[in-house]
Amino acid sequence: MATESTAGIAAGHPEEALPYDVFGRACPSRCVLKNVTHAWGSLTLAALYDGTFRFNELRRRVEGVSEKMLSQTLHALERDGLVHRDAQLTNPPRVDYRLTDLGREVAGRLIELISLVEERMPEVEEAQRRYDEGRA
Repeated sequence: MATESTAGIAAGHPEEALPYDVFGRACPSRCVLKNVTHAWGSLTLAALYDGTFRFNELRRRVEGVSEKMLSQTLHALERDGLVHRDAQLTNPPRVDYRLTDLGREVAGRLIELISLVEERMPEVEEAQRRYDEGRA
C-alpha cells in the first residue's frame, strides 16, 4: 500500500510527494506522532481542548499523571508547536497552557478517536473477556 508521501513518486509526480513518511525510520514525524499518541500526550491535548489551564489544573484534570511526566509532556508538545506556554511575570509567577491552532486540530481528531473508543467499550470489554477465558 502506497502512502500519501510515496504515491506522488509512484505516479511519476515527485513534486506531489510529501517530504515526510512516518514509516521511514529516520522521519521526524515519528517523534511528533509518538508525542501525540503517547497516553499522557493524548490526554493532555484532549484536556487542553476545553480551554486554557494552569499546570496544577491540568494535573488534576489528567488523573494519574505525575508532575514530572506532565512537565515532560508539555515541553514535548510545546516544542512540536501543539501547545503554547504563556509565562506571566507576576508575583507569584503564573504559567498558562493552551493549544495552538495546530494543536487544536490535532486534539479535535484525538477527541473523535477517544469518543469512538468510549462508545465501543462494551464490545472491547466483551472481546477482552472472551480472550481471557480462552487463555485460562
